[in-house]
This record gives sequence, structure tokens and C-alpha cells, in this order.
Amino acid sequence: MKPKVIYNTWLGWLIDRLGYGAITFGWYIFMRRGATSISPRLLNHETIHVRQQQEMGFVLQWLWYLVEYLVRLAWYRNHDKAYRNTSFEREAYANENDFEYLNARKRWAWVRYLRG
Repeated sequence: MKPKVIYNTWLGWLIDRLGYGAITFGWYIFMRRGATSISPRLLNHETIHVRQQQEMGFVLQWLWYLVEYLVRLAWYRNHDKAYRNTSFEREAYANENDFEYLNARKRWAWVRYLRG
């Protein structure tokens, strides 16, 4: 089942403010304000996050993400570096251009990206 892409929602202002193209919550990908389509690369990136949330459960994945982000923020003292170096983002960025990745991806693949 493919995630549902949602355009022009109240979350658009938050996504814009954070400087992201989209944010994934469960099976839904919320796009930034004014977006009318999603690129294949961004769809693949966000669908990787959908898989991560399926594996851990929505709430646990977001709690882990927050804790890992805060630890990395303390380490790097830079929002962008902390964000990009969370295991979830590292997996998604490393594989966003591999459109066969989700077919071959093993469960809990994000764990391999914890170090680095």
C-alpha cells in the first residue's frame, strides 16, 4: 500500500518553517505549502520513513527520533547536522535515489545507520 500524499494543509506552514519538502506521519505524507506534486525522489525518501514508522510503531518511532535528534544536537550543536545524522534520515537520504531499495530493504535497516 502506498502512502497518501496530502497537499495544502495546516501543516504546510510548519513544514515551510522547518525548511523541509514534506513530513511523514503514519501512512500520510504532508507536503509543504504551495506544493502541487511530489518528486519520485522525495516520495521514495518519505516512503522509507513510512516503513520505519511501521516497524517501530508511530509513537515509538517519533520518540526515538526526538531523543536521537536531541543527542545529536548536543553533539553537533547544529540543527541541520543533527537532523541529517539521525539514523532515520541517514537511511532515507542514502537510499532516496534507489527506487528498488524498498523492495530489497530488510526490516530494521535503519539500525545500521545509528553509528557514523
